[in-house]
Amino acid sequence: MKSYPIFLFDLDGTISESAPGIVKAVQYGLSFAGIHEKDPEKLQSFIGPPLNVQMKKLYHMSDEDIVTAVNRFRELYETKGILDCRPYAGLDVLLPKAVKEGRTLAVASSKPEPFVKEIISHFGFDSYFSVICGSDIGDELKKRATRDQKARIIRKALSLLEKKGFSPSFLASNTVMIGDTFYDIDGAKENHLSSIGVTYGYGSREELEKAGADAIASSVEELQALLLQDK
Repeated sequence: MKSYPIFLFDLDGTISESAPGIVKAVQYGLSFAGIHEKDPEKLQSFIGPPLNVQMKKLYHMSDEDIVTAVNRFRELYETKGILDCRPYAGLDVLLPKAVKEGRTLAVASSKPEPFVKEIISHFGFDSYFSVICGSDIGDELKKRATRDQKARIIRKALSLLEKKGFSPSFLASNTVMIGDTFYDIDGAKENHLSSIGVTYGYGSREELEKAGADAIASSVEELQALLLQDK
């Protein structure tokens, strides 16, 4: 694929191997709505999309139960779970190399923005990113759960990049979105961006292919080869 000057990264499942902290907090939150989930596949499906969207999708929960579960999730996640994660091996090589080559890096995550910034800083990666963008802290408590949140977060990140001096037309043709689920690929398409799906995260190759990712990487090394045209 072509060489892109601007990389837009998802967080969970793309930069952060975040399952332990999220899964424990999801189980805790759901239990207050009377749901005692033990299926690993269902629990891991909460990594990436907005919590309220996934709760409605899997359990058809009432708005009131979703608010209760999300609040209880945060109760545990903010105190114990948020840093129960680690960066994927190889990103400590890819990110500085990309910056050294003159690429502009940004993060677009559905996770609340304060959490995104805390995790990126915890990894020591904050100096590599020109823009770190997440959702508003109240989005997951809204009664109307929508699937287009990722597209809105990507638009927000692009608008912040515009303030860095990039024109909308340049961004549209020179930005690639990198993520591990169909939410990332759909969000990229809605913003007319190219995309790379990564299968080392929490999504499947099948869902990424079905969503129409322009390329797929099974490891950080493969991702680096695609992004930086490594030989």
